[in-house]
Amino acid sequence: MSCGEGQCVYPLTHNMRDPMPATDDFRFNAHHLLLDLDAATNHLMMLVVAHEVTGHRWDEAVSRHKQAYAAWASILTGISTDPLPALDGRPVEGNSSTAK
Repeated sequence: MSCGEGQCVYPLTHNMRDPMPATDDFRFNAHHLLLDLDAATNHLMMLVVAHEVTGHRWDEAVSRHKQAYAAWASILTGISTDPLPALDGRPVEGNSSTAK
């Protein structure tokens, strides 16, 4: 990088031996996970249009969609979340009492 008169010029080449910056790694992973989520969503919509909202194919498609969403959501915060533990009677993490 060279700077002069308040302007900086960054090199156009990237040393391929340098590790990929964390933001680029995140964007790459997020893009692939979003493609998988999009495909799973489209498959569910196709089954709805075909009036196949019950049975083995539907159950598999719903399961795939849940997995794709969970994979994508897990990289957003870096942690997995349990959105409604009160529904099955488990205590909320970090809290010894259940939500009322």
